[in-house]
Amino acid sequence: MSSPPSESLRHTPLHALHVELGARMVPFAGYHMPVQYPMGLMAEHHHTRNAAGLFDVSHMGQLRLVGPHAAAAFETLMPVAVIDLPVGKQRYGLLLNDAGGILDDLMFVNRDDRGEGELLVIVNGACKDADIAHIQARIGQRCQVVPCPELALLALQGPQAVSALQRLAPGVERLTFMTSGRFRLVPDAGEPVEIFVTRSGYTGEDGFEISVHAQQAEPLARRLLAQPEVKPVGLGARNSLRLEAGLCLYGNDLDTTTTPVEAGLNWAIQKVRRVGGARAGGFPGADVILAQLAGGDSAPARRRVGLKALERVPVREHTLVQNTNGQPVGAVTSGLLGPTVNEPIAMAYVQSASAVPGTRLQALVRGKPVPMEVVGMPFVPNRYHRG
Repeated sequence: MSSPPSESLRHTPLHALHVELGARMVPFAGYHMPVQYPMGLMAEHHHTRNAAGLFDVSHMGQLRLVGPHAAAAFETLMPVAVIDLPVGKQRYGLLLNDAGGILDDLMFVNRDDRGEGELLVIVNGACKDADIAHIQARIGQRCQVVPCPELALLALQGPQAVSALQRLAPGVERLTFMTSGRFRLVPDAGEPVEIFVTRSGYTGEDGFEISVHAQQAEPLARRLLAQPEVKPVGLGARNSLRLEAGLCLYGNDLDTTTTPVEAGLNWAIQKVRRVGGARAGGFPGADVILAQLAGGDSAPARRRVGLKALERVPVREHTLVQNTNGQPVGAVTSGLLGPTVNEPIAMAYVQSASAVPGTRLQALVRGKPVPMEVVGMPFVPNRYHRG
């Protein structure tokens, strides 16, 4: 299938800046997005691991759920706890269909610092229109569902991200992983700019995601890029960083045929929503997912695992995975040569009997079996700032 012509693709508020910086632009989630800059994918990856990388993630969807019943309503759509999320805290969520398959994975934050009931929800770019329609249809009678196309989203990631951002927004250094706050940028010119910041991201590193009005996105990006620690980073390094961190990519590692238990996301399902919990069930696909969590005969037949190649051969998505007898046991969903670990790594779904760490498997690459080993994830230790 050919790529859509560039004139049919949407642009983020930073499009002109990407072109000015010499980015190689590609179609992604209906947008014209930077895959890499002249520094190159490998250098961008290492710079993020060692200093700070700036990512444009404005293609992602931002929406507000507003009203006194917003949290209770949103909780009916996901197997996670929403009602008891403290103000200022962020949580990972999973939007499910009625069979327990994953419509999207998302982040949401309790932004109810004004006492009126408000959640800010961040969804994947390729899913945002369908997500908003789904949420509106399911809970639009219980709360206001307010899309926010006027907002841009930047991610500043890496161990020196805090040094760069606190110069512009003093106080962000006090945030810890998965907390949030409203900040005013130190004026560069004119009026102070309001931003909403979460200390989170998609690289396994410390860092921040910054929601800002689209009109202020380019000035903010330029001010961040003027900091000595910060370089622009594209989608290519974003993908290699998240894979090393063991983080799923929707459409590759998660989809509507995948349940959270198959995906190894049990940690995202709080006890209160499980059997015996105060608010057990009550979400789409609850019967399937709660049975899978219970195990036994209802345990899932396949599991998401990490794989490390025992030869220096990158193993890409859709590659067949076999046991050592040559029998098919699954398929790779994400794979590449990890720049930090300097060896081929992958995620795959394999039969549960083959999912035990240490199991030897093989991937069929151009007809040649490449020996693989099931390993724990993340491939690179996470360095979130937990305080």
